[in-house]
Amino acid sequence: MSPNSPALHYQAYQALADLTTPMRSMARHMAPWLHHSLFWFPESKSLRKAAAACEVVALAGLTHARPPFDIHTVDTPTGTCSVHEEAVFATPFCTLQRFRKAPARPGEPKVLLVAPVSGHFATLLRGTVQTLLQDHDVYVTDWHNVRDIPLVEGAFDLDTFIEHIIGFVDWLGPHTHLVAVCQPTVPTLAAVAVMAEDGHPHQPRSMTLMAGPIDCRINPTEVNRLATEKPIEWFEKKLIGVVPLRYKGALRRVYPGFLQISAFMSMNMDRHKESFRKMYGHFAEGDRVSGHSIKEFYDEYLAMMDLPAEFYLQTVRKVFQEYHLAQGQLEYRGRVVKPEAIRRTALFTVEGERDDICSIGQTLAAHDLCSKLAPYRKQHHLQAAVGHYGVFNGKRWERQIYPRIRDFIHAFDE
Repeated sequence: MSPNSPALHYQAYQALADLTTPMRSMARHMAPWLHHSLFWFPESKSLRKAAAACEVVALAGLTHARPPFDIHTVDTPTGTCSVHEEAVFATPFCTLQRFRKAPARPGEPKVLLVAPVSGHFATLLRGTVQTLLQDHDVYVTDWHNVRDIPLVEGAFDLDTFIEHIIGFVDWLGPHTHLVAVCQPTVPTLAAVAVMAEDGHPHQPRSMTLMAGPIDCRINPTEVNRLATEKPIEWFEKKLIGVVPLRYKGALRRVYPGFLQISAFMSMNMDRHKESFRKMYGHFAEGDRVSGHSIKEFYDEYLAMMDLPAEFYLQTVRKVFQEYHLAQGQLEYRGRVVKPEAIRRTALFTVEGERDDICSIGQTLAAHDLCSKLAPYRKQHHLQAAVGHYGVFNGKRWERQIYPRIRDFIHAFDE
């Protein structure tokens, strides 16, 4: 095995993680104790700096388990409801999570939020879920970390993703609305097209595609350029590793989560360094509210899952290099996907003005692909002054984007 083998890279990463775990664990346990000690010695700069250092050290590593959604209440038009998360349907690769409200609000549209399989867990969409819950009965695709899925369960590729969406919509039944964020906009559109061509009785009432790579030929971003600089063979040779033997998914070929987060962070390394510096500064100065705000973001951001190799490579090649969906070449189980077959499912697309991952026009391209869909069933929204993350999280999402999506869903729920 070559010293540059990705399989060895995974083993080296695991060895480093094992080596640093005791130090990070100790720092994680020491930080609360030091913060508590400040009650007795509020003027001690040394204690504050020590606590700040522990917070930084505790955060300097990845976790590979899904963080909790931690959604317990939601404010609705009729008052505050408690929220209970429950698993209602599962496959080896994904659990369909429902966020049940009490008291129940009958008649709310059913929304299936399709989360990406892109390295982060579905909890990255926590803010999206919280907002959608105000007026909808919300379900989320909670994808499992593939390194914990035994090889005997088979492969997970683009066809499997599309199949899951169809299966979940079929299980949810009629009157379902789809909302897909980023990468899953492509398989979501494909799933709806397949259901339309088959005359499926449970075709979704609407689909909302948000900041997704429907046609990456339009206004290419740095992400798009990186995907086309190398042949697909380079990605397979340099980026695909093997899950270590200690895990249930041992020997499964994956694009490791630690490589994915390295790529994410390298794109804005100076910004991340500054964030960690600010976090240390806030804690050292006694501003625990600001410090915890940054810490909470990175607790989520540094929770990573491995991607199935076959799914990752197909996505790079078919979506980012060869533009199969946009060119009418995408196939599902050997048949060509035909977006023009969609006539019943209304389409809403959302883009962000400052999105540096999926730029303006890439998601809007879905309108041309759904050429037989009546004009009154299509809407588009370009949100000013937001980047990729701001399309589905934050104040502009809550105040300007969500109301349009809500009104669109309710208009086609009858």
